[in-house]
Formats: sequence, structure tokens, C-alpha cells
Amino acid sequence: MEADVAAGFTPCCVVVSVGTTSTTSVDPLEPILDIAALHNAWVHIDSAYAGAAAILPEFAWMLKGNERAHSLVINPHKWLFTPMDCSVFYTRYPEVLRRTFTITPEFLKTTGDPREVSLMDYGVALGRRFRSLKLWYVLRYFGREKLQELIRGHIAMAQQLARWIGGDDRFELAAPVPFSSVCFRFRDSEEKTRALVAGLNATGAFFISQTILRGRYAARIAIGNQATSMEDVTALWTEITKMADGLSSAPPSSARPHAV
Repeated sequence: MEADVAAGFTPCCVVVSVGTTSTTSVDPLEPILDIAALHNAWVHIDSAYAGAAAILPEFAWMLKGNERAHSLVINPHKWLFTPMDCSVFYTRYPEVLRRTFTITPEFLKTTGDPREVSLMDYGVALGRRFRSLKLWYVLRYFGREKLQELIRGHIAMAQQLARWIGGDDRFELAAPVPFSSVCFRFRDSEEKTRALVAGLNATGAFFISQTILRGRYAARIAIGNQATSMEDVTALWTEITKMADGLSSAPPSSARPHAV
């Protein structure tokens, strides 16, 4: 930001990641807030995936200082058992959004009742679906304690899976596992990792994704469904080790012929 100022630019916004979807990494929020304040920059907290974990007292640390930020987003459809799509946006400065997005052609003018809140004035879209009711149902049905129990359970399952992976010399964890996502790979072969992801998904019993970390391919397992049990995770690990046995004993694939 100092370099930008020296170059004649004005830093206006800083986006802090708190539990990224790909790797669940957490930026140090408070030091970033201190620096942004020196430049009067808007601070947005992107906790789309891991923000749900803040319902647990033991994870309050990751959002410490959030009251100094200007906005924050959490996606309940990622880890709060809400169907697609539902993204919750908080801001302490709704008037800034209103000044930015309000347009008033004649056909959009309404009564001007002071009690009216027109959501078209707070974002790009003029119309939108009524997403909040499904989140309300989730919160009412489960309650705080049950939601905490489910999220703690997901974290415990992910950490157990991480321990199994860490105890198998064929694999390595590609990122820490503070939440419910596990990124890992074969130590010796990206090709094997890609084959493992494809093979697991081809079974129809499991679905995992992938990511790129520091330029290297990694398998990514995200536990976030309320119905997922430790039995499911155990079955997944059994299938991973079974496939790994086959991939480790298979001869390396021959080089592709050169195009003519």
C-alpha cells in the first residue's frame, strides 16, 4: 500500500481471507486492519467458507477485530446446511452501498416510505430470489447447539482423516487442516494424484475435488453435509488406500508420442 501511494495511487480496499475455500488459510486480521486504517481503506472480510465455524467459541480468534472491518461475507450454502445459493453480506456502512448502487429512473421509483428497504439499492442486481427464508429455517430447525455439534463433528472427521493421511508414507498433506477440508497428494507423482481423484469420483460413492497449491496439484476433500458420518469417512479412506495400492503397483505410463 505504501508503494501504491508512492506511485500516485490511492489504496481503497483490502480483502482479508478468513478460511479460504481452497485451502482454509486464515489471514492475520488485526494487523491488516491496523495497516488499512493508516490509508483509510475499506476492509472486507471474505469468510465465505469458514465463517460458519465462528459459531464455535474455540474459533472466535479468526474473526477477532472484525468489528473494525467495514464488511463481511459468509456463504451458508458452503457449510451451514443451506441449499444453493445463499450468501450473507454484513456491512456497518449500508449508506455507502446505497450511494454507490442506487439508480432512480422513473419506473423504479417507489413511495419513499422511510420504512422501506429496497435491496436493489445495495448491489448490482435489481431483482433477486428470496434466499433468506431457507437460512431462517435451518437456524430455527437446528438451533445454535446442534449447529455447533455438527460443525465440530465435521472438523473432528477431517482431522482424523488428516492423521491417517499423515501416517501413510505414500501421501503428504498439502495444507494445514484447521477446519473441515483436507488437501493432500501423493509424494512422488502428480499423475497418481490426478488418477486417484478421477477414480474416487468414478465410483459414484464419493465426490472430491482438486486444487492447485504452490503450483502443484492436490486432491481436496471437504466435509460439509449434515448426513456425513465417521463411517463415511472411514469408507473413503479405505477406498483411497485400496486405489493407492493399485496405483503404486502399476507401471509408469509410457511417454506420449510426439505430434507429427
